Amino acid sequence: MAKSKNIAIIGGGAAGVFSAIAAAEASPDSSIHVFEKSAKLLGKVLISGGGRCNVTHACFDPNELVENYPRGFREFLGPFHKFGCGDTMEWFTDRGVELKIENDNRVFPVSNESSTIVNCLLDFAKRAGVQFHLRHGLKSIIKENDTFSLHFDSGDVSSFDRVLIASGGSKRLWNELEKLGHQIVSPVPSLFTFNIRDPRLKDMAGISMPQVRATVPIGGFETEGPLLITHWGLSGPGVLKLSSFGARWMNEVDHCFTIFIDWVPSEGRDDLFETLNGFRKDFNFQRKRVVSNSMFGIPLRLWKTLCSYAKIPDSANWSDLSKPVVRRFSDTLSESTFQVFDKSTFKEEFVTAGGVLLEEVDFKTFESRIIPGLYFAGEVLDVDALTGGFNFQAAWTSAWLAGHSIVNDT
Repeated sequence: MAKSKNIAIIGGGAAGVFSAIAAAEASPDSSIHVFEKSAKLLGKVLISGGGRCNVTHACFDPNELVENYPRGFREFLGPFHKFGCGDTMEWFTDRGVELKIENDNRVFPVSNESSTIVNCLLDFAKRAGVQFHLRHGLKSIIKENDTFSLHFDSGDVSSFDRVLIASGGSKRLWNELEKLGHQIVSPVPSLFTFNIRDPRLKDMAGISMPQVRATVPIGGFETEGPLLITHWGLSGPGVLKLSSFGARWMNEVDHCFTIFIDWVPSEGRDDLFETLNGFRKDFNFQRKRVVSNSMFGIPLRLWKTLCSYAKIPDSANWSDLSKPVVRRFSDTLSESTFQVFDKSTFKEEFVTAGGVLLEEVDFKTFESRIIPGLYFAGEVLDVDALTGGFNFQAAWTSAWLAGHSIVNDT
């Protein structure tokens, strides 16, 4: 049995509360204290997923799961084998929370209420004897021999055997960690939509495509996925994935760059031209008006705009098009160019790439390699993920492992 310890956990969010439960259940004799600077616990959990809380994602193969983490994919492969998405679902269902897997494999509580998750966490934290301290902002951390001295804004000073930092993207806490010798990777926005001013997108808001290929050649980024046209530009899972993987480069260029959209990624560029050129002589197509008959699943409004951009006359049938015009239209469909001039936050979410340098953390225990007895969980690390429950999964995984490790003697 683990020897009893006096443990401080900084941060009352998902990672902080979950790690507290893990530690308290693993070592009932230990004293587990959670310090939260605000007046509320699990605030972000309560508003996440539009108030429904996207708990995790139904991806049960760690090798596939890590592909959704632009930063941290190598480091989290081992941890996901120990506590992955299936383990998260089992943890909550064992504690009375009914979960459901939606068509896109996102996992939510059957209640569709994030309060179900919040209430479960707080209930089991209380049962395990976790002690919460609200309005306790941490001012500084001082390590003296084997003891951590925590100084709070209130003037209180407390000593602990071990400390777990689960404060998320807190610049103040990152500064304290730098004083202790840790390197902090500067945070930059991740998971955002692209602001584009282009006449082709005017009055197109709300139009979606189930699959496009989005490419930023100069940055070396390419993704495929659904796309949504908005009032301010381009969004949707495909764009969000591109923004996440290209977060640091896009920040360096001030979010101003050129993006290429292939509206028909299922066909290669040359194959698409041959298909379109064949319509000129195909009896079933040659007398059809090009602009009025959309193809490849492209909504008619968008199809008309792309036809106009390729300078296809409104009255033209397929048989009226010359080969050069068909080539121009093929190029438009396979490589539409747009200029991105800024970014917008995705819904209410604000995700950043940055945090504690991953090389300075032991991912078997989530203990600092620089300061023995100091542990990390959640977004305080330089780890971030795509939308769909993956960021929460990183929080649950790191918190569960860190929570058990922090009360373990070995």
